Amino acid sequence: MKDRVAVSAIGVASALVLLGVGAILLGPQGRFQGEVDVLLLPSLNALLNATSAVLLGLGYVFIRRRRIRAHKICMVSALMVSSLFLISYLLYHAQVGSVPFRGVGAIRMIYYPLLISHIVLAAVIVPLALTTIYRAVGGQFDRHRRIARVTLPVWLYVSVTGVVVYWMLYWLAPSP
Repeated sequence: MKDRVAVSAIGVASALVLLGVGAILLGPQGRFQGEVDVLLLPSLNALLNATSAVLLGLGYVFIRRRRIRAHKICMVSALMVSSLFLISYLLYHAQVGSVPFRGVGAIRMIYYPLLISHIVLAAVIVPLALTTIYRAVGGQFDRHRRIARVTLPVWLYVSVTGVVVYWMLYWLAPSP
C-alpha cells in the first residue's frame, strides 16, 4: 500500500513538472513579464546542470568506495541542484519563451538530435530520479541499486547535454 501511494505521488509530481514545462514552452511567449531580470538565468542553468553532473559523478565514486554518507550527501545535493535548475528554467522561459537556435548548416544536424534526446530524457529522469531516491530512503537497497543503474547514466546525460545545449544555443550560435 505504501509503495502504491509513493508511485502515485511520483506520477503526479512528474506529470505536474511535465505539464508546467510544456505550458511555459508551448504557451504564449513572454506572458509573465516581470521586474526580475532573467538575462543571467541561462548561464545559471548551465552552472546548475554542470554542478549536478559533478555531484552525480562524485556520488557514484563514493558508493563504489562504500562511503555511504558521502554518497547520500552528493545524491541529495544533486536532486536539490536539479530542482533549483528546474525553478530557474521555468522562471526564465515563462518570461522569455522558447529561444530559437540560430546556427546554420551542418551544426543543425548535431544540435536538433542532441536537443530532442535531451528533452525526451529530461522528461524520463523526473520519475526515475524520484523513484530511485524513494527506494533509497525507504531502505529498499536492492531495488534502489537496480533502478540506479539506469537512473545515473540518464541523469548524467541530461545534465551534461543541458550544458552542451546551452553552449550551442547561447555561445556557438548566439542571437543577434
